[in-house]
Amino acid sequence: MPELIAPTVRLHRAWLEAHAEWGPGLHEDGFGLTATDEVETQAGFAAWVRRLDARSDRCVFRWIVEDGSVLGGLALRHGDSEAIARAGHVGYGLRPSARGRGLGSWTLARALDEARILGIPRLLAVCAIDNQASARTIERGGGVLEGVRDGARRYWIAL
Repeated sequence: MPELIAPTVRLHRAWLEAHAEWGPGLHEDGFGLTATDEVETQAGFAAWVRRLDARSDRCVFRWIVEDGSVLGGLALRHGDSEAIARAGHVGYGLRPSARGRGLGSWTLARALDEARILGIPRLLAVCAIDNQASARTIERGGGVLEGVRDGARRYWIAL
């Protein structure tokens, strides 16, 4: 059974395996990885995990973990920020080998639970216009399409 946990240095090797499966680049939605983050070394990884924790006043990061493997990540943005207007409250991603198992729906449901705890009355979920799997997941989770802007579908979920 998967679980959501706070980022931890203890899963450095497991996180690197997930990152390698995704391939090069910064496309792992939900991890908060930037071009300046150095995650290969233990020290760099620890600094990145500390940076994620330091942002908790505006974004809660969680990793989707099962049997010691990192399956994906979740970012739940809150407060008042430009990032929410652009990318939505929630961002999540699953490594390719973890897809097709219903984990996207499971992750979105956990994100909605966290959003309720944070007092978010309605959640904005955004996905690429051509990402049919994500669109279906958001719609099954209660998302109502607001429209399309800048190549992305924008959905609202009432909490």
